[in-house]
Amino acid sequence: MDIRIVAVILLLACCSMPALAAVKYIDSSPELSALITGSNEFTPGQDVTFNIVLQNSGLNTFKFVNSGTIARDDLPNTAKLVTVQLLPGTAPVTIKTDPQMVGDIPGTGRVQLAIDGKIANNAPAGEYQLPLFVQYKYLETTRQEASDNMQFIYKEVNQTLPLIIKVKPLLKIRVLEASTDSLNVGSEGYLRLRIKNDGSDDGRKATIIVTRSGSSPITPTDSSVFVGDFLQDSEVTCSYKVAVSNDAEAGTYPIDVAVTYEDHEGSVVTSSTETIGVPVGGKAGFTIPLPPPEIEAGNRAVIAVEYKNTGGMTVYHAQARINIVPPFSSNDDTAYLGDLKAGESATARYEISVLPEADPKDYTLDSEVRYRDALDNSQIADTVKVTVRVIEKAGGNPLTNPAILLALTACFIGAGYYLFVMRKKL
Repeated sequence: MDIRIVAVILLLACCSMPALAAVKYIDSSPELSALITGSNEFTPGQDVTFNIVLQNSGLNTFKFVNSGTIARDDLPNTAKLVTVQLLPGTAPVTIKTDPQMVGDIPGTGRVQLAIDGKIANNAPAGEYQLPLFVQYKYLETTRQEASDNMQFIYKEVNQTLPLIIKVKPLLKIRVLEASTDSLNVGSEGYLRLRIKNDGSDDGRKATIIVTRSGSSPITPTDSSVFVGDFLQDSEVTCSYKVAVSNDAEAGTYPIDVAVTYEDHEGSVVTSSTETIGVPVGGKAGFTIPLPPPEIEAGNRAVIAVEYKNTGGMTVYHAQARINIVPPFSSNDDTAYLGDLKAGESATARYEISVLPEADPKDYTLDSEVRYRDALDNSQIADTVKVTVRVIEKAGGNPLTNPAILLALTACFIGAGYYLFVMRKKL
């Protein structure tokens, strides 16, 4: 055949081909994998953020060039419209983040996710799998029906990828009992705690610490007790000296408890805090229940004043003092009351003088009680009022005696009437 004829045939054949430079891939698809970046070890009760990398390692295995097909818009190793949801599975974890749409992930591409969660407070130590549920589509195949059109066929994939996390052993305290001794408003007392190690780790060189909780009126004076080895399921009893502010009321108030210890790796760690309620009794208070003592104007007398402990605590070595002001004077304004339990009374006696010109009436004097609490701290109770009644001195000025004035008035009236009658007779 003439070479010129062959060249013409080849040229016509090339012109009739629809796309000489088209590319075709076969045996390709996405290959997704996931892992947690950073540490994957967590502790019970911890709020966590799982930082996850989702990687597409899918490659286009076979590639045909100049196959005479139309070029594709999508590559078969691209994961399209990817949706991700982290599930707790059987792990003691709560997932707080909803499913996320992350778009398309091309071959050798990756996306980063941040998913919030919380490890359960009572999570046992161990290794757990979190299922990462992934949904996406990819271009599975194409069908070229003619030289100028092509049908794209996508495949939907539901895939679960395992993520490994570890829950570390942790000492966790549980306060079984909280009792107090002489703990009252405005004083110091003792707080006793019975505590159990409810966690999954043994605490070595453990110290149990109590701290003030927020604005609670309870403030620890002795805040730590060393208990040594605090093993799993064991119990310890600790005693602390605490103080209660003077402006509080009787009731129950919070205090925080935690333990610092060496864990199984030899690291010094502090457990999560447990807040407990502590009962507090009322402060010491006194009333004067007796009728007011009386004293004659211009006289000196010993008056008796009864003090009743109306507070919620026992006071020790109580001593009462009365504040003397005119028209009174005294060289004996202090009296010893002794120890008084709640509800008990004691009588104080004061020697008091009253000026002769004092008006007969009731006078109010301030009185205070100083005492020692159960821990031998000196305290002063709130001021109480003592009423002292001044009466007119017996045998005083007759013109100021109502009875005498009445008699004199009757005499004057009788004398006037007599003189009136006698004048008429004359």
